Amino acid sequence: MAKLELLAPAGDMEKLETAYYFGADACYFAGKKWGLRAFSENFDNDELKHYIEYAHKLGRKAYITVNIQAHNSDFDGLADYIKYLEQIGADAIIVSDAGILTLARQVAPNLTVHISTQASASNKYAAKFWADAGAKRIILARELSLTEIREIRDFLPDEIELEAFVHGAMC
Repeated sequence: MAKLELLAPAGDMEKLETAYYFGADACYFAGKKWGLRAFSENFDNDELKHYIEYAHKLGRKAYITVNIQAHNSDFDGLADYIKYLEQIGADAIIVSDAGILTLARQVAPNLTVHISTQASASNKYAAKFWADAGAKRIILARELSLTEIREIRDFLPDEIELEAFVHGAMC
């Protein structure tokens, strides 16, 4: 049986500490660039490092969103940022763009990649595409039924993790 993980968003330090305090197994949060949570305070590079270390001291995980739909200009500095996230011990990055996934696999091959719900993996073939591209976890489209999730689970190798929102469309 799969292990469940309670995962919470954290747009600032207070939300992150609160989520861990109340039992989140992991939090996802963003740096100042490349994340979609534009109205959150987010974290600078030093804060990312600090809060990844904080999570690990608690025995928890920290996932960093790099989930923009990237334009060519968005790749300026992105390789260094992804390498930095690997270096400071991010447990995974969450991406929604195939180009960012490709770059991450090239520059940080040991960094785990999760596919964002923003990628709209709403069928077993899309999920298999992301798994074949190197994703360890696929955060499924929010609109799926339990039957559809089961069909996707049965279609993928056992080692591919699935994640689903259980409270609706809000982070």
